[in-house]
Amino acid sequence: MVLDTPYDSLDFLAVLTRDFPHDPDVLYAATHAFSDLSMRTSQDLAKDAPFSFQVHELNAEALEIQGKWPEAAAEYRKILDINPMLPGVHARLGRAYLSKPQPSPEDVANAKKAFQEELEIDPRNAGAEYVLGQLAADSQDFSGSIQHFTKATKLDSGFSEAFLGLGTSLNSAKRFADAIQPLETYVKMAPDSPTGHYQLAVAYSGAGRKEDANREAQLQRQASEALEAVKRKAAVALEKQTATEPQSAEPK
Repeated sequence: MVLDTPYDSLDFLAVLTRDFPHDPDVLYAATHAFSDLSMRTSQDLAKDAPFSFQVHELNAEALEIQGKWPEAAAEYRKILDINPMLPGVHARLGRAYLSKPQPSPEDVANAKKAFQEELEIDPRNAGAEYVLGQLAADSQDFSGSIQHFTKATKLDSGFSEAFLGLGTSLNSAKRFADAIQPLETYVKMAPDSPTGHYQLAVAYSGAGRKEDANREAQLQRQASEALEAVKRKAAVALEKQTATEPQSAEPK
């Protein structure tokens, strides 16, 4: 790295991390080397292709890390000015609108439009379908949310939250019997979720399956208690850590 042949370091890093994978000195050196390589490469990108969409994408990602969502959205809009058909960018723009601490109704409308445009480019984007389903559910449009969540589950059979969203929306629409299958699928994927067991209990109860509803209600209570126990342990550990940290001296 010092001799300004940074990419030659990759061969050495490969040997070091292979032969000494747990050595702290090796890991420390690798951390700095990879960081320097990342910085060097990003500088090369900005120098060699300053007007490329990739430069704006790097800028947007950095702004997201800093929580500067309006600025990140501006960078994503610049990318779309360069290439409006680039897959994934409309979805990232929509995420930037919704990630503000308190999205305005205009932000929500812009996000919805962005995710719809993403699906026009990439109809198999399960994440975009899911977000549109959640936006519809938030506005009490359960017919719309059911449609989007259903598409998300068909596009990605392992998308657990989409199954929960579908089942919850079906419960809200009083379609309890239809809600059972997606909620059963969800609790198999996330057996420790209190929300999943609660929604499944609601579906069973609405469908007249009282015994199953009682069982799920009990599982919901157990899951909630287990979750609270984990939170208490984390809080106690944090208190102990804070108590043992050295206190800075008061200025005289």
